[in-house]
Amino acid sequence: MSLIINIYYTGENGSAKKFAEEMVLNGIVDRVRAEKGNLRYNYFFPMNDPETVLLIDKWESEEALVEHHKSPMMKEIAELREKYHLHMRVEKFVEKKN
Repeated sequence: MSLIINIYYTGENGSAKKFAEEMVLNGIVDRVRAEKGNLRYNYFFPMNDPETVLLIDKWESEEALVEHHKSPMMKEIAELREKYHLHMRVEKFVEKKN
């Protein structure tokens, strides 16, 4: 069983895209991808909403996600969200193996 998390970051005047760009430039994205249990961590830009960025991340287990949330990177991510005045909407899905 794995978890898929969709996080919609919404801001104004391109701030969500700047947030995603800074996440990549600061190496945070690469560090998250290197964490044990991370299976995917990708940003997407919805065509119908230029002020939103969608992050889709996938974790091999709830435990891996919990450990990620305890990591020092979460503070860095929260600081960037505040810097860019972003609002978040989160969806969580469980992927079951047959």
